[in-house]
Order: sequence, then C-alpha cells, then structure tokens
Amino acid sequence: MYFFDLVLIFISMLFLVVCVLIGVAFLTLLERKVLGYIQIRKGPNKVGFMGLLQPFSDAIKLFTKEQTFPYMANFNIYYLSPAVNLLISLLLWMCMPFLSVYLNFNLSVLFFLSVSSVSVYTLMLAGWSSNSSYSLLGSLRSVAQTISYEVSLALILMSFLYLVLSMSLLDFMSVQKLTWLIFLMFPLCLMWVISGLAETNRTPFDFAEGESELVSGFNIEYSSGGFALIFLAEYSSILFMSMICILMFLGGNLYSFTFFLKLSFVAFLWVWVRGTLPRFRYDKLMYLAWKSFLPSSLSYLIFFFSLKMMIFISLV
Repeated sequence: MYFFDLVLIFISMLFLVVCVLIGVAFLTLLERKVLGYIQIRKGPNKVGFMGLLQPFSDAIKLFTKEQTFPYMANFNIYYLSPAVNLLISLLLWMCMPFLSVYLNFNLSVLFFLSVSSVSVYTLMLAGWSSNSSYSLLGSLRSVAQTISYEVSLALILMSFLYLVLSMSLLDFMSVQKLTWLIFLMFPLCLMWVISGLAETNRTPFDFAEGESELVSGFNIEYSSGGFALIFLAEYSSILFMSMICILMFLGGNLYSFTFFLKLSFVAFLWVWVRGTLPRFRYDKLMYLAWKSFLPSSLSYLIFFFSLKMMIFISLV
C-alpha cells in the first residue's frame, strides 16, 4: 500500500515539474513580449502564431549549440552547478500545499527556507569553478546579496507565522478565507515582494548579472546547455516566489481559478519592474537590506508578537 502511495507521489511530482517547466517557457515569452511593448517595439512574433513557439525554438537552439569548456575550469563542479541549481529550484515547488501529495507537511515553511538558502552554494560554485575573475566577482556579489535578503525574508516570514500560528503553508489558505493578510500587513507585504526581487536576482537588483559592468556575472563562462539550466532555474524561482506571495497574503485559495490569475499577475509584475526601474547602486542595495528592512521587520515582528500575546491573555 505504501509503495503505491510513493509511486503516486513520484508521478505527481514529475507532473508538477513538467508543468512548471512549461510555465517557465511561456514566462520567458511573456517577458520578451511585455519588454517589447514597454520599449515600443514588437516582441517575438515570427515563430508560430504570435511567437508562441519561440520558447521551444530557443530551447532547441540552446541545447544543440556547442558546449564550450574553459581550459582552467574545475570540470565536475563547473558542469554540475547549473544542474544542481535547477534541481534545487524545482525541489522548492514540492512544498506547494496540495492536500494529499508532494512534500507539504506541518513544517513546509521551514522546508522552503532551508531549500532556498542552499541555492546560494550553486551560484558560488558556478562562479568559482569557471576559474575566471569576472565570474568569481559576479558570484561573490550574488552570494552577498542573496544572504543579505534571506535575513529580511526570514524575519518578515516570522511576522506572518505569528499571525497564522502554524508552519504549514496549507494553514495560510484557511486563515485567509475571510480577509487577505495584505490588508493587515501591507508594508510587510511590500517588503516581502522587494526582498523576493533581490532574492531572485531580478532588476533593479540584478547585480549578479549586471551586463554593463560585470559581463553577465557568474554565468559568463557558460554556454548552450549550462546557460539554459541557469536560466530555467532563475525563472522557476520567479514563478515560485509569485506563488508564495499569493499563498501568504493574496488569499491563497489553491483550488480556485483566481489563484492562477493572481499568479500570472504577480509574475507579470516581476517583468514590469524589470522594464521600468533602473539598477540600484550596490552599496544602496546593502543599505536597504541591513539598515532599512532589518530594523523595520524586527519592529513589526515585536509588534505582531505583542498583539498575539495580548489576544491570548484576553482569551485566557
């Protein structure tokens, strides 16, 4: 009996991964279309009807190109890093709160934090194993940025956990049946979205890939398949962060069609920000994390803890 349950879980996970990868393909198309219209030009519109087959032709082109190998690179780590990066990014999706399958359990929030923090190592190793000064500089900046914003993400999340009093993502859905948490915690929700942008290395925080001064950052030495895997991992993380935003403070009813409409809108928001905002200066990025978000999130954490204690004492 347990064996068949495990087989069912495995098939469901595989199905989810395939759906996420297809979603990533069309997210890249959405991004290129939206950026095209923001810059008053056309996006991809030649391959297939309105460019719908463009993501698949890009994938075929990337995976069939010649794979270059830097002469001084550490061979095994250089090739494994992008694959492990994508694996970690897809593993994050396994805490998506369905009722019976995947890795959704009572501590799924901890699972999300643990897995997301491991992705830092793949970025660091990808930059270091290439044995190039440019990629090493890009990876160091990326690691510093990711670690800084993980602190604010964790503290903001703790405020939500005090209100929900559970570490299961399923309980975020049940708590928001009457009202969304964004109405109770609007500043924290904005801070969460900004930290999510920084965590996924997106504009205006794309210092890991700041083309104008870093020549694409930690992935400079990657071509064809390796670059495609890094690209897929980044866009999978964007979709996942959009999903977490909806679960935490935008209602989060996974069994309603509006959930997927909201997911599409938040993913569009990620692209919209890229098309409109200029890149930050690096010291301002760190200032925002340590001198603005850290004290603010700590203050909110103390406030919500006190609030819950007052409610608990009044009930007793």
